[in-house]
Amino acid sequence: MSSAENHSSTEFPVSRVPALLARPGETLGIVGGGQLGRMLALAARSLGYRVHVYAPESDPPAGPVANRVEQAGFHDRDRVARFARGVQAATFEFENIPLQAMQWIEEEGVLRPSSDVLRIAQDRILEKQFLQRHGFPATPARPIRSLDNLVAAVKDLGLPAVLKRSTMGYDGKGQCVLRSAAETGAAWQAMEGRESILEAWVDYEKELSVIIARTTDGQMASFPVFENSHLDHILDLTFAPADITREIGDQAVAIGKDLAAQLGVVGLLTVELFLTSDGRVLVNELAPRTHNSGHLTIDACITSQFEQQVRAVCGLPLGDPGLRGGAAMVNLLGNLWSEASPDWCRALEDPCVKLHLYDKQPPRPGRKMGHMTVQAGTAREAIERVREARSRLR
Repeated sequence: MSSAENHSSTEFPVSRVPALLARPGETLGIVGGGQLGRMLALAARSLGYRVHVYAPESDPPAGPVANRVEQAGFHDRDRVARFARGVQAATFEFENIPLQAMQWIEEEGVLRPSSDVLRIAQDRILEKQFLQRHGFPATPARPIRSLDNLVAAVKDLGLPAVLKRSTMGYDGKGQCVLRSAAETGAAWQAMEGRESILEAWVDYEKELSVIIARTTDGQMASFPVFENSHLDHILDLTFAPADITREIGDQAVAIGKDLAAQLGVVGLLTVELFLTSDGRVLVNELAPRTHNSGHLTIDACITSQFEQQVRAVCGLPLGDPGLRGGAAMVNLLGNLWSEASPDWCRALEDPCVKLHLYDKQPPRPGRKMGHMTVQAGTAREAIERVREARSRLR
């Protein structure tokens, strides 16, 4: 594997320090209690912060590692406001949160990234319109609000194409591929009348992602470009550095930084990208948070994506995102528990394998239960070893 060099980068002198919002020892609020919230809480606790999680679940994965959990719905204004008043800074672990709840937090305190960023990122139509308006290279797409819209868009964009709900979709949920005009009616029925978006089919060679951190005064740092492969629409394997040229890597980072600046992100921005067969880099989707493809940074980078989010949100100087060597990560889905409990001892026979479980119950097919990483001399070696470790789980 001929990988390009590490594409992590910073563009600020060490002497610059952003405005400090929350000091270590004070309280960081995290909206959402899933695995991203759990790993974010662990990073915050390591930096000395107290952590207050807001989640509707009774026993969220982030709960055991937080100082306090506010169990309440996102539509409970009084509870949301009380949560916001009890923290020095707030952030969120995922996009699928009612926008109004985030605006209530902003009425009482500080939310980073802002609700304006979230509004764009949680709606695929608004996201595509933003990309088009600001001239970013993106997949051609059309908003769909009726069957007639869909029929016209299919004629315009051609087939195959991908129909996605504009909101509340992830890991392939709420989307379908149209391969013939005869499937149009069934595809619209599958959307259950919800506002959707039709995206042109992209003949891509690789799926990439880049994670950018940005502070209040515009300091930015980029993690290495990650190369990703999916199985049944769920991320299966990520490795870094990506097997791309320096030119492509620099282009991906430049797109990510430009997007973070245009959106005014304070915190993290993940940009999912397609590298097409003819060498173009296209923006696929945005996520203003930590990302599954960045999990290997916990073990393989000087500063993890989770620590970096805490630093950016709280106003601490950004950490060095540099990669220590080749690294790879595989997801552990609930399917691994279908016959018996995984054999953790066998997987950990390789002393370089790092295991991260999310304390989720029950395991279900397709549910992300944890991940494993390996750091090695090259990305190829890391990929082989982490795949072998996962295969030994059964």
